[in-house]
Amino acid sequence: MIPKGRLLIIGGKENKGEDHSEMEKENNNFSPKEILKLLAESKDDPIEVITTASSEPEDMRKTYTKVFNEIGYTNFDFLDICDDQVHSDFHLKRVEAAKTVFFTGGDQSKICGSLNQSVLTDLLKRKYQEEDGFMIAGTSAGAMCMPKIVILEAVNGEAMLEHDIELDTGLGFIESCIIDTHFIHRARFGRLAHAVILHQECWGIGLGEDTALLIEEGCKATCRGSGMAWIINARNIGQTNTRTVKKGAPIYAENLKIHILTDNCKIDFNYDTFEGTGSGKQ
Repeated sequence: MIPKGRLLIIGGKENKGEDHSEMEKENNNFSPKEILKLLAESKDDPIEVITTASSEPEDMRKTYTKVFNEIGYTNFDFLDICDDQVHSDFHLKRVEAAKTVFFTGGDQSKICGSLNQSVLTDLLKRKYQEEDGFMIAGTSAGAMCMPKIVILEAVNGEAMLEHDIELDTGLGFIESCIIDTHFIHRARFGRLAHAVILHQECWGIGLGEDTALLIEEGCKATCRGSGMAWIINARNIGQTNTRTVKKGAPIYAENLKIHILTDNCKIDFNYDTFEGTGSGKQ
């Protein structure tokens, strides 16, 4: 079944209107608040912001209230959902009425621990599959928790080592990928490559900061923002020692395939087709 809804996965540190002079100087494609303006097609569409991942939900509320008001959104609210609240009628009615549900950053294990196998997550999956124009969005940890497989912890070392990565079950809005965020700034290529080498059926999506993929029909992705999205394909790798390597020893792999997307580049995950129509706007 082709989903009628859309996913917006954001690499973290999306521009919220703060001082951006350095970013603008270094990147001609920079546009203030570009990514957050994608959250709703109409300024009046209801947006629910889920702050479960954050240890400081009130700070998240203040930050996003300010930027949403600046964008002109008129119908947004915040849910800090705990384990004992995911089945409450109050939360379910709020999510049922939403046109966009946006997961903030923080700790992806908090989102997965609270929402995995919950009625609320089942509701989100149904709306994503059946409701035209519905969007599930997430930034940083809020993006990482969306696939069926989520990276919880990993070592960013000079080599990929056996047993240096911890994977778990994510929310399952999309099954064919593993997502990592702050990808360039925090040098996370090794850990994402490790994850997809272990799960070769999945695409690795590495999102730079202030960079997003807008995914439509479950497979057609468009890059937006001022940075890069790296796509790792391990489906055709040759030699690798993942099945024989001893604990603590380095992992190797042959024939990883890499795409690099910038603003407005497109990729179809079903057919591995790439459209390099980056805007290159001056």
